[in-house]
Amino acid sequence: MEIEELNGLEVNIDDVIYMPSLEAPAERPHPFVYFITIRNESQEPVTIRGRKWVLTQENGERVVVEGDGVVGQFPHLAVGEDFNYNSYHVVGEDCAVEGAFFGETEDGRPVFAKIPSFDLTVPKWV
Repeated sequence: MEIEELNGLEVNIDDVIYMPSLEAPAERPHPFVYFITIRNESQEPVTIRGRKWVLTQENGERVVVEGDGVVGQFPHLAVGEDFNYNSYHVVGEDCAVEGAFFGETEDGRPVFAKIPSFDLTVPKWV
């Protein structure tokens, strides 16, 4: 079954903050917290089942992060509802980030919403 982009299922990047106080491994020492809103302005309820992030570093290296749900939850969004959350990525250098949330309608049709592309830029003072 083909997954289709659901018109009206929208993702907004509300904020991205460099957070050097968070724990990070030596090979990826730069943590960024991001705040996201998923809003359902479609004509049908949707349950978010998973996500996929693609982080492309300046050197061309790609890191793909996939998983079930969103921060351990499977939000059900009625028409007009939204879901807000925050999480973080740790990176080794500046990155471009993009991805998608995957869900299903009440009749079981698989759908997705693109995550708008955004940048994780390590401050020059680091």
